[in-house]
Amino acid sequence: MPVMKTAGRGESGFTLIDLLFTASLICTLCTMALPSLYRARGAAQSASAVSTLRVVNSAQLSFAVACGSGFYSPDFPTLGMAPVGGVTAFLPAELATGASYNKQGYSFSMSGSPLTGAPATCNGRASGYTSTGYVATADPLDFTGNPYFYGTNADGTIYQHSSTYNGGVMPESGKPSVGVPIK
Repeated sequence: MPVMKTAGRGESGFTLIDLLFTASLICTLCTMALPSLYRARGAAQSASAVSTLRVVNSAQLSFAVACGSGFYSPDFPTLGMAPVGGVTAFLPAELATGASYNKQGYSFSMSGSPLTGAPATCNGRASGYTSTGYVATADPLDFTGNPYFYGTNADGTIYQHSSTYNGGVMPESGKPSVGVPIK
């Protein structure tokens, strides 16, 4: 007698409940990871802001020694201009686009009080344009991930505070009244 095999209907694969459980588990893990991701992003943006202010301090020192006769540039575009007959500027072009710019979650600005008797610079600025000091600040664009404000001046020290250094809080040289120096 021949034995007839019946085609088995195997139940392989995932059920809707299995898929919903997996999706909810993934969503729960993502929700738990988001605060750490925001903290890490904020720390990276803060490190980038401090690094950019260090570049500005170096550019200002080079400008004062080589081009400004001991005086500093009151703005980013002047640092972005190469000396007459020179090849490179004191500050990279992406950092010298205007009076202020945004980079990596921070807004950077710089100012200085022009000194009437200051000599002309080697990169084409007229006499009376440069200053005896400067203030460069970095303010966060998103306060959730970046709770710190940074500022520096002609002394070259970078300071950190919980509110902005704009508006006269940071002097053009010397220690500000608020904030702690970054080592």
